[in-house]
Amino acid sequence: MLESVGALTSSPWIYAVVTLSVLLDVFLPVLPSGVLVITAATTAAGSADMAGAATRTGHADLLALAACAATASVLGDLIAYRLARRGGARIERVIARSRRLTRAQERLGTALSRGGGGLVVIARFAPAGRSVVSLGAGAAHRKVREFLPWSALAGVAWATYSVGLGYFGGQWLGATWLGTAVSVLALFAAGGLAAYVMKRPAPTTAPAS
Repeated sequence: MLESVGALTSSPWIYAVVTLSVLLDVFLPVLPSGVLVITAATTAAGSADMAGAATRTGHADLLALAACAATASVLGDLIAYRLARRGGARIERVIARSRRLTRAQERLGTALSRGGGGLVVIARFAPAGRSVVSLGAGAAHRKVREFLPWSALAGVAWATYSVGLGYFGGQWLGATWLGTAVSVLALFAAGGLAAYVMKRPAPTTAPAS
């Protein structure tokens, strides 16, 4: 498989495949967009390292890969937000059926109203967290200026982290299954930590006397 991805990485199609995968996984969280980004980055880094003189080209490929992933992440969030905002009543009924979605929506609203959208960034790493946050923000009619900057920060952070994992995995372990597996495990570890943080109850503030 790595040989096939290596051939794809050397062509412009890898950027289109990564962009489409990241764009759609806000609606289909089962898409392995993170694994795809890491595998492509690992292969690119390993190929550049073996090529020696082509290292500079490998870095350019990695930067373009990160830019595609980050841009697609923000666009996907914005599309989901807009769709949920327009179909708010239907989305609200779906959210109301799930305690997890309801709790996440409440925490998101509190965080955004206080000017701290760190939850948006954390959710980007959690399994399906991106979907919950984007749809929840739209259904709750949060303002775009409250949501979009944090979504952009989340997309850049996630893309940089994923490509960085692939790069260092490829540099240290080469474009092998081991390098990819270690990088993917690190991505899953970050996702598990993010999911744990999202599940924690929101801190309550004591009423003013």
